[in-house]
Order: sequence, then C-alpha cells, then structure tokens
Amino acid sequence: MNETVKLIYRDKTFEFPVVTGTEGEKAIDITQLRSQTGLITLDSGYGNTGACTSAITFIDGDKGILRYRGIPIEQLAEKSRFVEVAWLLIFGRLPKQDELDRFSRRLTANAPIHEDFKYHFGGFPTSAPPMAIQSAMINTLACFHPQFITLGDEEAFEEAAARLLSKVRTIAAYAYRRSIGRPFIYPDPKLKYVANFLHMMFSMPYDQYVVEPEIEHALNQILILHADHEQNCSTSTVRMVGSSRANLFASAAAGVCALWGPLHGGANVEVLEQLEAIHKGGLTPQKCIEMAKDKTSGFRLMGFGHRIYKNFDPRAKILKASAEKVLNKLGIKDPLLDIAMQLEQLALKDQYFVDRKLYPNVDFYSGIIMRAIGIPVNMFTVMFSIGRMPGWIAQWKEQHDDPNARIARPRQIYVGPTVQDYVPIENR
Repeated sequence: MNETVKLIYRDKTFEFPVVTGTEGEKAIDITQLRSQTGLITLDSGYGNTGACTSAITFIDGDKGILRYRGIPIEQLAEKSRFVEVAWLLIFGRLPKQDELDRFSRRLTANAPIHEDFKYHFGGFPTSAPPMAIQSAMINTLACFHPQFITLGDEEAFEEAAARLLSKVRTIAAYAYRRSIGRPFIYPDPKLKYVANFLHMMFSMPYDQYVVEPEIEHALNQILILHADHEQNCSTSTVRMVGSSRANLFASAAAGVCALWGPLHGGANVEVLEQLEAIHKGGLTPQKCIEMAKDKTSGFRLMGFGHRIYKNFDPRAKILKASAEKVLNKLGIKDPLLDIAMQLEQLALKDQYFVDRKLYPNVDFYSGIIMRAIGIPVNMFTVMFSIGRMPGWIAQWKEQHDDPNARIARPRQIYVGPTVQDYVPIENR
C-alpha cells in the first residue's frame, strides 16, 4: 500500500504521496502542493528539502556512512584509484578493464592545453586567487572546445568529461606556477593522473619531480574522498545552472565559484590556519577545548562537527591514518599534526563534544597531508575542486538524462513594502 501524508488547511484535507528511496529514506512529494492548496514551503538553507532523486551518492550521517553508487567509501579509498572512481560516479558502475584503459588514454591525451590557452594566464596578476583563475579557465575551455557545448551522444559526452577532468588539473598546476613565477611544465604522458599533476606542480626543466608511491596514494585518497558528497552547495549549484541546459563547462565553473566560499571548500584552510595560530600563540590543546566550550570566549574549534554527519566522518578516519603514513614517509615531524591528534583525543573523551556529536571531519586532516606534500594553503580549495569534478560531471549527466527534469526555479515569500505610488524626486 502506497503511503500518503495528509495536510489540513482551511478545513480541507489534501493528500500527498510519500516517496521511499532504496535505502529507506522517505520524502513527501509536494510537486502538486501549490496547484492544489495555493501554498508553498519555506525552508531556508534547504535543510529539509529534496531537490531531486539521485542514484549517485548515499549518506547516512547518523551512522557515518558514505557510499558511491552503493560501494562503501572505505573500500574505494583502500582498493581503487581516482580515475576508476571518476568512471564509477559518472557512468554508474565500475568499469571493465578495456573501458578503464580507454578512459585513461583519453585523460592522458587531453592533459595538454592549447598553446594559445596559456596566454590567458598572463592576463591575471600573480596575486590572483587560484579559485578565480580556476573558474575563469574552465569557462574558457568552452571557447577552445566549442564542439562540446552541445553533446549529441554518449561518445561525445565521454570525450567532454575526459577533457574537463584531465585539463582541470593542468589549469590548476599552471595557475600555481604562474603565481610563483616558474615556467609551465608540460604533462608527462607516461605518468598516471595524480603523479602527472604533482609533476606539473613541482618539476623544473631538466629536474623532474619524482613522486613517492605513498604520496601518490595519499593524494589519490584525498581526491576520492572529495569526489562527491550528495547535494551540497556546489553540487546543487552545478545542478541549478545545468537545469537551464547550460553546457558542462559553464556548470562546472559555477560549481567552482560556490566551492570558493569559506563555509564550503575553504574549511580545510581554516583548520590549518587555526592549528598554526594555536602553535604560534602557545595555546595548549587542553586550553583550546576549554575555550571552545565557553560560549563567551568567541573561540570556535575548526574541523569538528558536520552538518550531515552526526557520527564520526568516515573520510576523517581514512585521512587520519593516511596523514600518519605520509609524515612518517617524508620524515616530517609536524607540530600541527601533534596538536591535531591531541585535540581529537581530548574532544572524543570530553562529554561536551560527545553529547553534541562534534567529531573530527574530513577537513581536519586533509590540509595537513597537502601541507606535507608541499601544496600551498591557497591551493587547498583548488585541490577540492579537482577532486569534486567527477561528482559534478555525474550530477550534471544524471540531470540531463532525466526526461522529467525542469529548470530550477525556487519560490519565495515576499516581505517587502505593499503597493505604493512613485514619488517625483522633487517631492522626496
């Protein structure tokens, strides 16, 4: 028997169907609410609103579960690589060997950017925010590859997805090189996705950066763990822009702009900056915990708690182990990692944090790993955008493949002045 929900308004009863997802999630289908009742819903921040149905990512925040296409994130982080996860998200299943090989060849072939494209970097000051460059250059890709503005078939889509996914790392590396006055380094077709990115970031002419396997694995994990996360701000932005039938490049560029916000993609930057401030300021982890509990202190402990997860962020568990391996491999004794681990241990034993389910999140450790690898703080959010690109592409494709998709057009409740007459300027 199909479930329904009854709404009583002005002595009239209206019934709306209940939609049940494959994992048991339930939602009230209110697509006919306004036409039947004249009412709309008001939900600031969309915390209780489902904007779509999706088969890409499942999250159970209460249990600390994250799955891509049904596969637990723990398995993917341990056994898979970023390119394979990208295929999984975009095309809905794990690739066969020939499919993965073909996609990898496409990524390799598309890593270089047009020689004329490089001159666009010269139009930015060296102090330009990398995320601004990233967004602008992704939009610029549409100018150099106009044949992919309209995608007519699956083959064209796969090629466009491969170009975007491959070139976004080249754009990021070139933006970094430009900011520090170093020459651009061409991609090496012999290297895999992550190793090639690090090569473009850190190699010098006649002195190639050699990527340690542990470092490559750690960065693969960071990208995998950020590859999709359901309908967050940037993903919803990609869908919002894509709903107008905007092309893939424009939609992804809009996602970068949304991710740029400090409340979204900039969280790991804030964690690292706070750890540095604690270290330089001589604050003890214990003192920080006490200040965080004191509402009058104005101090907020960054990297703890998550809007979705009311349990331990599963991504944080993976990156905690990864951070220890990376620092041991590089022989780095990072005082910030020591502070982070002490903060975690203290918080997990403190009833204040336990009662409020304030567990470490993914941002707590990702910045420490990238810092150890040598990626500067102003590139952290750019790294996030590279990792999130497969999810954005997958969400864009899912929306465009939906025959019932409509242009997004939220409603509002107007609270401004009622009707009034225009007053000539001499009478105001």
